[in-house]
Amino acid sequence: MSKILKGIGASDGVAIAAAYSLEEPDLTIREASIEDSQADQEVERFKGAFNQSKVEVTKIRNHAEEAVGPEHAAIFDAHLLVLDDPEFLGPIEDGIRNEKKSAAQSLVDTRDQFVAIFEGMDNEYMKERAADIKDVSKRVLAHILGKELPDPSNIDQPVVIVAEDLTPSDTAQLDKKFVKGFVTNIGGRTSHSAIMSRSLEIPAVVGTKEVTEAVKVGDQIIVDGSAGDVIVEPSETEIKAYEEKAAKVEEEKAELLKLVDEPSKTMDGVEVELAANIGTPDDLEGVTANGGEGIGLYRTEFLYMGRNEIPSEEEQYEAYKKVLEGMDGKPVVVRTLDVGGDKELPYLDLPKEMNPFLGYRAVRMTLDNQELFRTQLRALLRASAHGNLKIMFPMIATIDEFNRAKALLIEEKDKLVSEGTDVKEDIEVGIMIEIPSAAIIADQFAKVVDFFSIGTNDLIQYTMAADRMNEAVSYLYQPYHPALLRLIQMVVNAAHKEGKWAGMCGEMAGDEKAIPLLLGLGLDEFSMSASSVLKARKQISGLKKTDMEQLALSAVECAETEEVLALVEEYTNRA
Repeated sequence: MSKILKGIGASDGVAIAAAYSLEEPDLTIREASIEDSQADQEVERFKGAFNQSKVEVTKIRNHAEEAVGPEHAAIFDAHLLVLDDPEFLGPIEDGIRNEKKSAAQSLVDTRDQFVAIFEGMDNEYMKERAADIKDVSKRVLAHILGKELPDPSNIDQPVVIVAEDLTPSDTAQLDKKFVKGFVTNIGGRTSHSAIMSRSLEIPAVVGTKEVTEAVKVGDQIIVDGSAGDVIVEPSETEIKAYEEKAAKVEEEKAELLKLVDEPSKTMDGVEVELAANIGTPDDLEGVTANGGEGIGLYRTEFLYMGRNEIPSEEEQYEAYKKVLEGMDGKPVVVRTLDVGGDKELPYLDLPKEMNPFLGYRAVRMTLDNQELFRTQLRALLRASAHGNLKIMFPMIATIDEFNRAKALLIEEKDKLVSEGTDVKEDIEVGIMIEIPSAAIIADQFAKVVDFFSIGTNDLIQYTMAADRMNEAVSYLYQPYHPALLRLIQMVVNAAHKEGKWAGMCGEMAGDEKAIPLLLGLGLDEFSMSASSVLKARKQISGLKKTDMEQLALSAVECAETEEVLALVEEYTNRA
């Protein structure tokens, strides 16, 4: 009999496939020593595990080369060298035969010795080899213990990912061709896994609390990303019903596609810009297919994830160039590196913090690591010649931070020009408004920036003092609260007073309840998941700007979210 799990619908659509778990297996060693008679058998286990690992790493290496290029694939070449290194393999076999250790224990002891040696060296290259040995040893140990390691980049058949949560680096490795959907125990609509599911345009349900316990690897499951339902081991009748629902979703998508080339215009003729948020150049296909009028947020941190070193200037330049050329003159807002909080880069060795969301992240970190920051700025400036680039600094709290970041940009621009490099002259430079202090003095910021883009995912949690990943306070994560609407009003009004434009790149920009309010508040640009663009265009075409202005004026005078939502329903029902 099937079981239904309830969660939060994070990305619309229906997926039906076998479950694939990303949960890490228990690699605890139960047997540390062996008898003399077991030595040959343990050596065979150890050699078999190494051979199996070589097959897997070769497959991953080839997939990486095809998907992201030879530079990334070189990481796995290093892993293959470890798997063939007699200096590493020899001591493991000696430990089994001479010291009567189990294959697992001898592997772990040898690994620890090599890691300690390499990590103690001054040479950065040798320190990186320590990471390779750890990674390879984990895979071999899993095979010795008869456990299977999750590897999202190795998926080669249709699956639904099941996990406690998905990290940004996990989602960066997902292949949409095979990953049909995913379900997590934790998270909400603004968690990174949810945002990425919409970017990938795959159905997702988050916050189920129990999916990793209720679902076994290989179980057939249905994901209804609209309703937030997950059906485990569905009946034939249920499968048929959801196949029909999936077909209906596709029909609705086909109907919306008729709006791809239409302008984003209200009933009374006011045009706004509907842009899309992307994480990689591969997301461009979804933007153009859904009629995106620009890129309102290019999250460059995904260039830095799933790797062992900082991407080179040339690699970054090629990525930015690809996006700018792909958008063919339409605006592309690129956010400079935004890591910290829940986005970690192991090779940067960022400090462990009590509250990383309020800590050393985004522009605070890049201003402190100028070589890293200047490399990205140079790559962006070089790419500017290939399209309509706009540069945005994240997590700006003070005007001094903006001035310092812009000064570095100007320095790098002057250097490139003096070298004879072609750089676009009039690049707009703006900031994300995600900290209340920036919203409150938006009138001062508007004198020095070229644009604002409101990042509501963080602005809401900072305004309400409620961590968006903490389910105990999730009731306070209120996108329609009058306090937030007043901050948005201040930002938009400040921009317009100085002749600047104001956009929004938080998930709120694509929320059907928020769109009437944002339209009324005067937002110029709405940037959202590509899959939401056509729905938003259809909704806006049925609204009058003058009516929504009255709605917004009333909403900012409310005391509670419920009053605002009642007003939205009243005004939109009139339309």
